[in-house]
Amino acid sequence: MADYKKGDTASWDTEQVRRSGTGRHPAARRRKKRRHMNPLLYLLLVVLTSAILAGVGWLLITDLCAFNRGSITNVTVEVTAEDTVSTVAEKLQDAGLIKYKWFFKLYAGISNADEKIGMGTYTLNTDMDYHALVVGMRSTSGNMNAETVRVTIPEGYTVAQTIHLLAEKGVSTEEALLEAAKTYKFDYSFIDNSSQDISRLEGYLFPDTYEFYANTKKPGAALDKMISTLNSRLDDELLTEAEARGYDLKKIMTIASLIEKETDGTDQGLIASVIYNRLEGAGDKGGTYGLLQIDAALLYALPGHTGAITNEDKAVDSPYNLYKYAGLPPTPIANPGLAAIEAALEPEESNYYYYALGKDGKHHFSATLKEHNNFVNSSEYGG
Repeated sequence: MADYKKGDTASWDTEQVRRSGTGRHPAARRRKKRRHMNPLLYLLLVVLTSAILAGVGWLLITDLCAFNRGSITNVTVEVTAEDTVSTVAEKLQDAGLIKYKWFFKLYAGISNADEKIGMGTYTLNTDMDYHALVVGMRSTSGNMNAETVRVTIPEGYTVAQTIHLLAEKGVSTEEALLEAAKTYKFDYSFIDNSSQDISRLEGYLFPDTYEFYANTKKPGAALDKMISTLNSRLDDELLTEAEARGYDLKKIMTIASLIEKETDGTDQGLIASVIYNRLEGAGDKGGTYGLLQIDAALLYALPGHTGAITNEDKAVDSPYNLYKYAGLPPTPIANPGLAAIEAALEPEESNYYYYALGKDGKHHFSATLKEHNNFVNSSEYGG
């Protein structure tokens, strides 16, 4: 056994402690003194954060409630079938009606705006808060979640043909659309709401491609959409000039419908000049005596007619028989496209009173009846 002395253990322990540098536990050595934030700085930070939040909150409330928008300005916003709440918010922002698109989207989500906003063209203003904007874009026909159908209305379709096409595409039933065409109250001065004949809409259902609600319970709204489109496309300055010459909108649309049905679109300006020359020309008006003699108008009075027009047809007693009655028919005979309307408003100038279709597929124009007859009796005449 090794020799052992009483003081050896104490000496060894003291030596070990000395080597370690301290007698504290290692974890205790890592413990640092906690530093406290300056109370004044903490208070300043709290006040600054509160001020920022209050400022942001006030800006959002200002936008939500339409405060401080300045003078009231009217803005037109169109909502289409392709729109979502997000794109509607973008349109409102671009129009200056809201400032924060993301905040409107948040409000729209909370208020179920997608169940209220529908397709249409709406007049809104800068005095409207978020609620008023949503209400202002509300449609009784459907909302953004409703099923829609796309329909292209060809130029030159009559009201009857247009209604048949709408029914075929599933917009509504033909019966409901016909009833709306007869009795719906349209808010346009040029529509005769006292009439219950579908001809009151003839000429005003603008041919275009539309998105309609499927199986709508408001067929009148579908018809109104086409009339509204026409109203937005009309050139007010040209209409004013036409009225100064004695042609109101109804007469212009009647002339445009005749132009639409008489040509494929390549010579509408010259067709228009012939019509105006026959209406306004001096003397016997080139031997026409004001008779427009347009086949399409007579066929409008003879629905279901097939084959060539006969002398018996030309003897039919109808105000649409322009072989029998001078001047314009009582209504348009179809719904013209924009090019025909523009030709009616700004016809070319010519001395032509006649035209006939050649074998080349083009109209040949003549200033006198003799010239016209010579062409009709030539090998170039297309019949």
